[in-house]
Amino acid sequence: MFPSTPQDDAWDADASREIARSAPGRPPGGFYGAESDEKPVSRADDGEPDEDDEEEIEVVPVRRQLSLAIAGFAGLLGLGLALGAQTSVPDNRLPYAIVLFGVQLLYLLAWIMALHPPAPGATAAISAVVAVVADYLAVTSTPASLLPLIYVALGGFAAALIGQLFRAEDRSRVKDSWRDTLLIVLGVVGYAIPVLLTRQPLGTQTMIVSAAGAGVALMVARVTDAIFPKPRMALQVPRGGTGVVLGAMLGTLASAGLGSVLVLPFTPAKGAVIGLVAAGIATVVDLAVNFGEAGRRLAGDAPTFWVARHMQGPLGAFASTAPAAYALVHWYLS
Repeated sequence: MFPSTPQDDAWDADASREIARSAPGRPPGGFYGAESDEKPVSRADDGEPDEDDEEEIEVVPVRRQLSLAIAGFAGLLGLGLALGAQTSVPDNRLPYAIVLFGVQLLYLLAWIMALHPPAPGATAAISAVVAVVADYLAVTSTPASLLPLIYVALGGFAAALIGQLFRAEDRSRVKDSWRDTLLIVLGVVGYAIPVLLTRQPLGTQTMIVSAAGAGVALMVARVTDAIFPKPRMALQVPRGGTGVVLGAMLGTLASAGLGSVLVLPFTPAKGAVIGLVAAGIATVVDLAVNFGEAGRRLAGDAPTFWVARHMQGPLGAFASTAPAAYALVHWYLS
């Protein structure tokens, strides 16, 4: 038979290729190693698709002893602020200012190590000077007004920014980190406000009620986290919603109880309002610090020194409640 003669055999070329594809031992690809349109599915040992490629979410555990330690620190800090305001002598408020200066140094340690601002040494030194000047003005300024402290805060913030401009590596970060620098300076000045409140009518009582509400709120929230940290606020944040809500409620209740035993014009209702504001601010700030730490961890930043990390929340919370107490004295109780 000549090569050009057509073949009538049933095993034509198409059938032969089909048999070759289905023959045992052939590769999964097409004829002559051509790739198949179907992609192989990676399966685990149990026959299910392999999930190694899926991104796993880190679940940060809630450490019971640590939560109790933070609760104790918050309670002691609130008690110290309240007792210091109660025992402050009208003619000599310097001892209370010295105690608050120690708290300001703790605040600087915690927040500078947590936020890592540019030129941390210069920022810490300038903030320490701001703390001394703010405490001095809170003790000696006449009349006792918040305006001098505002000027000190603005001047300290400007000086801290200038101190961050000398080195190139610090200068490149100033634009992105000026908010962190502002929080550090404002927090330091905030701890001078309790001294200022003790020099004003109803200021001492308001400071006591505010410190009690914030302290009870933080302490109850952290103790509840040690016992029942659910529902979780976020998998990366070791806090529970039950503690946050319960702390705010009991902090308000504690302030209402203090309002019932203080002299007029304090009443349980007014104490509850002050406690609600203080407990709400303290709880939100403390929780925001936890979320900020989780964000830095997810971004791959260097972890904060553990002591500073765990003191940061309560210290920031009380620094934020002091300006609120001053505002309540002038705009709610007056």
